[in-house]
Amino acid sequence: MPLRINNNILSITARHEIRRSFTRVNHHLERLSSGLRVNRAKDDAAGLVVSEGMRGELSGLNQNVRNAEQATNLLQVAEGSLQEVSNILLRMRELAMHSSSSTINDKNREAVAAEFNQLVSEIDRVAQTTTYNRQSLLTGFGNSVSTTLSTAVATSNTTGVVRVGLSAAQTGTFTFVDTASDSDLTLGNGTVTQTLNIGSLLDGATVAAGSSVIANFDRLGIQVTLAGANATGATGDYVDGDLNGQNLVVEEGVGGVFQVGPTASFVHRIEVSFADLRASGNELNLGRVSVASIGSARQALASIDRAITNVANERGKMGAVQNRLDVTIAYTENEIENIQASEASIRDADIAVEVTELSRGQILLQSSNAMLVQANASSVAALSLL
Repeated sequence: MPLRINNNILSITARHEIRRSFTRVNHHLERLSSGLRVNRAKDDAAGLVVSEGMRGELSGLNQNVRNAEQATNLLQVAEGSLQEVSNILLRMRELAMHSSSSTINDKNREAVAAEFNQLVSEIDRVAQTTTYNRQSLLTGFGNSVSTTLSTAVATSNTTGVVRVGLSAAQTGTFTFVDTASDSDLTLGNGTVTQTLNIGSLLDGATVAAGSSVIANFDRLGIQVTLAGANATGATGDYVDGDLNGQNLVVEEGVGGVFQVGPTASFVHRIEVSFADLRASGNELNLGRVSVASIGSARQALASIDRAITNVANERGKMGAVQNRLDVTIAYTENEIENIQASEASIRDADIAVEVTELSRGQILLQSSNAMLVQANASSVAALSLL
């Protein structure tokens, strides 16, 4: 082997190994200091792209849980007020029953009517003052179906439509196509259309007397309740073909949309709507009810019973949505846990591995330093030839 002094190849090799060992040691120290395997894109370019997407999704999911919890709180505020409205209505029914009896005279009824009228005013006040984050909840919340513009509802005495429920329905006009005797019922807004075969819901060509059925247009977010003859709350009955050409007009309201998913897709939103629950509103319709006479008191009983039923239905709807939100929170938290575990497997450092590699790198660095000394010393042998 020739002896050279101009280029010490052994020294260059040792320096190269020192630089590599020093870089590895610094790399492992950084991972141990941060707890992360991926601190910058060059550590794992593909892994960084995947984990950043997961981080964005996790951020949205955590906010979704908070949104669902706050939505539950909003519903509890509304339902709590309706509990008091129910109590008021029960007291009003007692007063109407009292005034319906001949055991009291018209002079006595003046005192009964005074309390009755105060209770009607209190229902209005409760509805107007029930708010969440400055949003009124009981004077109409979320999208609703117009009872005057919707011909299917306005002519319920011939169509048999007694109730329309909404769930993430778009605003606008929806028109029915209902050919007689084919058992098909179609509803659409010109953009999205859905056809249901309701033959299994009908008794021949009509809804069975004394009962009601629900036509659930799930793609549209609309549920239409159709009544049979003499059904509770119905003024007419549905016969196959009655809805042809009739429409439903969905009007935009304030609030009513809970974002419970990580994207803007409709499947990640829960939409609710509450009717106008003021005493003077169409849902309770108690503005002209009186107990000042024995005749009006007896007529008031039916109106109060309808109001009690409508309030109970609204409370039931609120309770159902609260249960749905509880399920949403539960599965979202499970999703967060599993996605977080996946993100951690990409980004987090394995401390045992990093400590082992750090020790290895430190040993190699010390060894390379020692070899650099030896490589530099080998050139000194050339002096013995001079």
